[in-house]
Amino acid sequence: MALNATIHKVELSVSDMDRHYYETHKLTVAKHPSETDERMMLRVLAFALMAHDQLEMTRGLSTDEEPDIWRKSLSGELELSVLLGLPSEKVIRQTCNKSAQVLICAYGGRAAEICWEKTRSGTTRFDNLRVLSFAEADTAELARHISRSMRIQVNIQDGDLMISFDDATLYVTPAIWQQSDLVAA
Repeated sequence: MALNATIHKVELSVSDMDRHYYETHKLTVAKHPSETDERMMLRVLAFALMAHDQLEMTRGLSTDEEPDIWRKSLSGELELSVLLGLPSEKVIRQTCNKSAQVLICAYGGRAAEICWEKTRSGTTRFDNLRVLSFAEADTAELARHISRSMRIQVNIQDGDLMISFDDATLYVTPAIWQQSDLVAA
């Protein structure tokens, strides 16, 4: 018997002072049965980082052909692909060739660092790739605030994130593993 996804309703308010983007998004996030709370919350945070009116969560773990989040132009070209975790060099190469901009949100602590060290040299030629790493303590704290209905406020300034839930505030500064001229607008 196949397990069904768990549906989460998220009211995500984004105040991004770096990009001058201020909007509230009402998201319906389907959490795949094999997806951890940590990964799902990082998906929401990645959405906030690149928030745009045309940004969409995809089928994610349900398919290998799609990134976790994408933004397409009105004519269907991939403008932005967001990947979570640390995909293989082959997947990074394919995604960078298909999409105008690529953001990878790595997490997983020391294991992710080791994996990135092996992958880094093969990705330096991509000027459309940005890789951010989120500390294990931060992603674990994000996961503690998961619920079926959430109101989250994300303030972004100088690359730092202040994430407010109803009962707590979390400060996150992702490490930049690879920088590009990635712009969400």
